[in-house]
Order: sequence, then C-alpha cells, then structure tokens
Amino acid sequence: MPPITPPMPLPDLAFLRMEKNGDVLVDVHVVPNAAKTQAVGLHGEAGQQALRLRLQAPPVDGKANQALVKWLAGCLGIPQQAVTLARGETSRRKQLRVNAAAADWAAWDELAKALGKDGPPA
Repeated sequence: MPPITPPMPLPDLAFLRMEKNGDVLVDVHVVPNAAKTQAVGLHGEAGQQALRLRLQAPPVDGKANQALVKWLAGCLGIPQQAVTLARGETSRRKQLRVNAAAADWAAWDELAKALGKDGPPA
C-alpha cells in the first residue's frame, strides 16, 4: 500500500510525526491529577520534545490514559476509536497514534494555532 499524503503538511510541531501509512504519532508528557485538563507547552530537549498536558484524571486504572485519548480526539474532532495509545501505558511519557483514515488534516492546523509555534503560554 503506498503512503498516504495529507492534503496539507502537518504543522511544524516537534511532538508530531507521520508514519509511512499516514498515521500520525503524537508524543505527550502527561501530568495527572491536575485541576483542569489542558495543554501547557512543550516538555523535553529539542528533538525529543513532547506536548505537555495536564490531565484532571488520576493515574489509576487507566483513567488518565482514557482521558488523554478523549482529549486528543475531541481536539481533532474525530472518534475516540481513531486514537490509540501506542506506547507508555504506565509512564508519564506517552505516544498516541491517530488513524490516518479518520484524520481531519485541517484540525491539526487548528491545534497548532491553538498551541502556538512553541506551545501555549504556561
């Protein structure tokens, strides 16, 4: 199967990568038990950055992972089934996979605008 090319390029954000099949990988650093669920900037060194996300959910029984999937799907306006946890089930550092077939490419641009080039203000 040939690679899927989006109608527009992904925003230039360090925490996004596209796989050959068109799926998008999103690197996230999660801070659970927050007062409110929100993206608060970037975490890590250049070249290894992740989106820093505060989650209201506790890291118990997969609740934080479920909240993370729900948050990203909601931001992108896609079904939750299109977002899966690829790595980091019990870690703060996680990687999510967004199914290419469900991807709304314009939503990535909106997410990038909301975050700003270097992430949202802390």
